[in-house]
Amino acid sequence: MFHTNACRTLTAVLFSFPIVSWADDSPGTLPVLTEAEERQLGAGWYPLGIHDGWASVSTAALPNGTIGGSNAALERRVVVTNRAQLVAALAYPDATPKVIFVKGVIDANVDDTGAPLTCENYYRPDPTTGEMYSLTAFLTAFDPAGPWGRANPTGPQERARVASASAQSARVRIRIPANTTIFGLGVKPTLRGTWLDIRPTSSTGNQPMNVIIRNMHFEDTGVDCFPQWSPTDGALGNWNSAYDGISVRNATHVWIDHNRFADVDTADETLPVLLGKIYQVHDGHVDVTNESDNVTISWNQFLHHDKTMLIGSSDSATADRNRLRVTIHHNWFGDVGQRVPRVRFGQVHVYNNYFQVSPGASFGYSWGVGVESAIYAEKNFLEIAAPFGAADVIDRLSGTRISDVSNCLLAASGECVITDFVAAWNEAFNPDLVPDAGWTPTLYGKNGSAEKARDVRQFVLDGSGPNDHRNR
Repeated sequence: MFHTNACRTLTAVLFSFPIVSWADDSPGTLPVLTEAEERQLGAGWYPLGIHDGWASVSTAALPNGTIGGSNAALERRVVVTNRAQLVAALAYPDATPKVIFVKGVIDANVDDTGAPLTCENYYRPDPTTGEMYSLTAFLTAFDPAGPWGRANPTGPQERARVASASAQSARVRIRIPANTTIFGLGVKPTLRGTWLDIRPTSSTGNQPMNVIIRNMHFEDTGVDCFPQWSPTDGALGNWNSAYDGISVRNATHVWIDHNRFADVDTADETLPVLLGKIYQVHDGHVDVTNESDNVTISWNQFLHHDKTMLIGSSDSATADRNRLRVTIHHNWFGDVGQRVPRVRFGQVHVYNNYFQVSPGASFGYSWGVGVESAIYAEKNFLEIAAPFGAADVIDRLSGTRISDVSNCLLAASGECVITDFVAAWNEAFNPDLVPDAGWTPTLYGKNGSAEKARDVRQFVLDGSGPNDHRNR
């Protein structure tokens, strides 16, 4: 399923593509690679194919669309095996083109020697009083049933929580510079506990970042040891975590392809209930916000998560108008609770994805119609177990319109039946949604159009995810 748009043979690639290994923190030694890993090297520097979603759009800064580090010099094509090597190879904010091959498991929660760090290792004192952070002390201080009530937390324990969160962020936040490709190599190349932040040095406007992330396993990424307690968020309050698996902010031209995202050791069902709510340590798998634009998210697996994909962070972020153009195609959304995607402002093309909600899974909605959003949902395959049904697929979140084109819902007969999800929502809820997003997509890649919805499940199960983790 990897693109082969460049006119080259694998043999030629292998003989012209020296790799530098930093396994000993000393550039210059050749890595020991298996034959299978060697066969993967050429795919690691492919650019995005022509017309493959919004990330393929040509601009003055990027006339060939998103190419990542495909034109990297030989010395900037490296293999990394630990956090220190990854950070050194990225060399943020150095925009020199680079291809970084990740081999094995890289855990972000480690110290400079590679020793594991637990949440307790990040505990810090209140900068004002010196009082050390303690989860027990925090819960006692801000229990809504106690004297504090439902006021927002302030004081020594809250300041200590913020300081502790800052200490963790300094380890798990991995900043990705412009003109970078990250590609997984070998069996189960994994980033664990990381928060990949694709963002320029400026936090206003956007810049052409030109980043590609492919063929990776993301496990328990963005796990926040110190989520914020928001006592007025909902009827009972909520714990809100700060980190995503991948954040795309103030960035254009990003391609996220053939990856697998899953909560394993920190799945929601394993988390404790504190102050009456799940102690939520996750935010999004992939969030696209802050004036970002021209993003393609393709052939990934998003599994067993709640808040999966946010596009646009706030109803008041009017600078996002005419931006946040994102294509989401051929992804498997398996037992994810909500935000697949939840959109504000952007023109978002959601086509040929497989949405699966198993019996007993926690489910809120799939397509979140936010303020001024323009979702074009086309030829997706939806398999949704009772008690949920067609009226639950969409949620109206201050938006007014969505295009629903030839999407199908799996029936008890085994046939995926073309279903009008907008009509189902309108029949069940008020006010009605307008069944027209106001635009028509044209960027379908080499196929030139979306495949029939009834065929999508098998295509996606066979072709999505990293090379070592598909159903083929």
